[in-house]
Amino acid sequence: MEKLIKLSTEMRNTHSMNIDKESTSKILTIINNEDQTVAESVKKTLPEIEKTVDAVVHALKKGGKLFYVGAGTSGRIGILDAVECPPTFSVPSDLVQAVVAGGNSAMFTAVEGAEDNENLAAQELANRGLTELDVVIGIAASGRTPYVAGALKYAGDIGAKTISLSSNKDSLISQYASINIEVITGPETLTGSTRMKAASAHKMIVNMITTTTMIKIGKVYENLMVDLKVSNNKLKERAKNIVSTITNVSYLEAEEVLKKTKYEVKPAIVMIKANIDFSLAKQYIEQTDGFIREAIHLANDQ
Repeated sequence: MEKLIKLSTEMRNTHSMNIDKESTSKILTIINNEDQTVAESVKKTLPEIEKTVDAVVHALKKGGKLFYVGAGTSGRIGILDAVECPPTFSVPSDLVQAVVAGGNSAMFTAVEGAEDNENLAAQELANRGLTELDVVIGIAASGRTPYVAGALKYAGDIGAKTISLSSNKDSLISQYASINIEVITGPETLTGSTRMKAASAHKMIVNMITTTTMIKIGKVYENLMVDLKVSNNKLKERAKNIVSTITNVSYLEAEEVLKKTKYEVKPAIVMIKANIDFSLAKQYIEQTDGFIREAIHLANDQ
């Protein structure tokens, strides 16, 4: 097993060697300067992120699911991304899932030793019914977490697509993945505190993966969330604004049409743009696999 001290995420940062003696303003400046390097680190991995998105899109179109697997901060990043997908894109709650060492309670309290067991992640994936249609993204800043390695091994053995996301070059978990995203964020401001730059990079990347995937499967029109799940008053107002913006109708007219669709944004847009009823709008949306730009064209061509 590779020694921690050799990992770039565990090395001492020369820019923060005397941070304990600095003023509050200087400490914040040092942290901010380091954070500014994160986006550039992510940029260097765009080709691998693109391959990952293509794999996830392919999987979802075939009926597969996306699983994030991680321990500690890495697991929590998976949870943060997974739980936002249903309200943002109206996808089933099990389409994007997070598997965390120690279970869901580890979101709030560290579960000692859970990340060191390779078999636990495999058992959890098996319990969730992982198949060869699915994609598993293993997240570990160090790139050597046994729990994540075990998940990727199991996923690969049953034929699922495997992706590693780490912050060290030639990481251990990369050996068990078909696509390797190694975002090299370097030494942390606080030595070994990968909840900082490494975690920020990983959060950016998982956001990119699911957002781009959802765009590619028809969940976005222009840059608007046309498949959001309206579950509160704020989202009702957002839905009205989206419909009004896209169709150029008044706010009140958008509201009236949304009431007919029970606040489904997509059919409301097609109804107004093509001057058709709810039933026909739904048919055209279904025929075009959820892409409302094509649904509008199809309806207007009839």
